[in-house]
Amino acid sequence: MTTDTPARLLTLLSLLQTPREWPGGELAERLGVSRRTVRRDIDRLRELGYPVQATLGAEGGYRLVAGKAMPPLVLDDEEAVAIAVGLRAGAGHALEGVDEASVRALAKLEQVLPSRLRHRVSTLQAATTPLTSGDGASIAPETLTVMASTVAGRERLRFAYRAGDGTESRRVTEPYRLVSTGRRWYLVAYDLDRADWRTFRVDRVSEPFATGARFVPRELPTGSAAEYLRRSMQRHQESYDFEVTFAAPAPDVAGRLPKWLGTPEPLDAGSCRLRATVGDAVEWTALRLALLGFEFTVQEPAELVDCVRELGGRLTRAAGVAGARTPGN
Repeated sequence: MTTDTPARLLTLLSLLQTPREWPGGELAERLGVSRRTVRRDIDRLRELGYPVQATLGAEGGYRLVAGKAMPPLVLDDEEAVAIAVGLRAGAGHALEGVDEASVRALAKLEQVLPSRLRHRVSTLQAATTPLTSGDGASIAPETLTVMASTVAGRERLRFAYRAGDGTESRRVTEPYRLVSTGRRWYLVAYDLDRADWRTFRVDRVSEPFATGARFVPRELPTGSAAEYLRRSMQRHQESYDFEVTFAAPAPDVAGRLPKWLGTPEPLDAGSCRLRATVGDAVEWTALRLALLGFEFTVQEPAELVDCVRELGGRLTRAAGVAGARTPGN
């Protein structure tokens, strides 16, 4: 018999969170108490904000229904592990739709997980390989949860950072928001040593440490962390010039060309040339040019020439094995 009322209430709540109706007699038997005690406990849960619905009848039953607000959930071991593994997998690869709220939820869950369950979560994650989209780098979930905790708690964050050119530094920041672009996670924060706002690629962060020092959030210049990140990426985006000739009349090419790439200039009645400056990866530029549907030749830069050559070879090889059986078929 469960004589400890708080423990009994938690057990009752755990049972009711199963999507089914529980007869009063079965609950009383599970808890080792009388039906009258079950009714009193149900009333206590309602006072705490849990919308427990009762049904009439010889047996009478209880079930938890959706309410206006979400009270705390009680998870058993298997449920907690499953949720933690799922959130870790999504957060670690910056999947589309997995935003800062998901990382905050993961941080809260892992904070209260017993060590035995933490070990199970880590073991399961190590044994699985998620199929993800994009080419974003993997991130240790622990890095994200530390960051999310400092954002939510308005706590200064210290970490080691490796810049794009390989330069390493130590940073002390006032973290503002985590932002996912669908490929990568970024931290928008106020850098105390540089006395200015900065964005940091989370996959380049190591040794994150919550200092415990609280701060009053500063006003972000753009008002939105996503907008600040967008402007920051535009300022620092590497661009390059390219030149391409098409074996097609300029008006035909212009009709299929994105306007922001400019207008091709005629060379003669059947060919034209395009010069443009872009900030996209050379792989994406090569694909854009191929999808226009015209014969073309890349004059420069050399990186784009090499990329087009590699893409052409890959597509040729793919066409050569068309119809071949795929592994497992």
